[in-house]
Amino acid sequence: MSRTPLFARMPGDINVSFEFFPPKTDAMETQLWDAIDALAPLDPSFVSVTYGAGGSTRERTHATVARLVRETALVPAAHLTCVGASRGEIDEIADRYWEAGVRHIVALRGDPPPSAGGVFTPHPGGYASAADLVAGLSKRHAFDLSVAAYPEMHPESPSIAADLDNLKRKIDAGATRAITQFFFNADTWFRFVDRALAAGITVPLLPGIMPVTNLAGIRRMGGNTEIPAWLTAMFSGLDERAGPRALVAAVVATDLCRALYAGGVRDFHFYTLNRAEQVFAICQLLGLRPGAHCVKEVAE
Repeated sequence: MSRTPLFARMPGDINVSFEFFPPKTDAMETQLWDAIDALAPLDPSFVSVTYGAGGSTRERTHATVARLVRETALVPAAHLTCVGASRGEIDEIADRYWEAGVRHIVALRGDPPPSAGGVFTPHPGGYASAADLVAGLSKRHAFDLSVAAYPEMHPESPSIAADLDNLKRKIDAGATRAITQFFFNADTWFRFVDRALAAGITVPLLPGIMPVTNLAGIRRMGGNTEIPAWLTAMFSGLDERAGPRALVAAVVATDLCRALYAGGVRDFHFYTLNRAEQVFAICQLLGLRPGAHCVKEVAE
């Protein structure tokens, strides 16, 4: 009896977006732009560029976003946080983005710098929260504003209800979509969506998909994200085997996306870690194929 392969009938009727981080060295710069060049033909809805803890990569983020505007046909989304800056400083950054042609901002409270001991303290003259930042940006320019959401609750939230209330405040302040923290169980997503709808949240919710490049690193970044026992078992013994680890990670992430797709999800946000191969393979298995190349030639 013939059997249809698992991903053979994925039609590719999905939208994707990608997150990158600004480079710190020349080698990382090359890796970043190689990844952008490789993923651009998949015609992402947008590509976001992160902002380091305490605004530590502020200028590198701006430089990367500005280059995306100048040299590509991609839609860049710049991360902007409340940490370590006054309202005036943040407003000035927002103005610079607007003048550079950036129309999409990912507005975040932000992680406190290591010197703060992991405790967020609003700048005396700054924005006090992500909702406050969204409100300020909305008044300043007609930005498309994305915010963060947490299917398994933000680590600092006292309850799931309080976490949803905070998300609702960000939406009410002017956010147009929410991008979630990564997760590994499809049921986690569907429970989150049900709770969000019950709370009156109707903007698009984009599931954040993180291919597991390093399980220890995922544990550090994950906050409240559950690391299932089956996931730990799948990566057992692969710490020193980068190739097999990448293959397993791609299969795990694609299977999660397939389950989400079966439940009606058509928009996926991938945390690339500035690597293209796994994300491209996942999109390929989901049926997405390259379109016209989005990267324009740079004038000599």
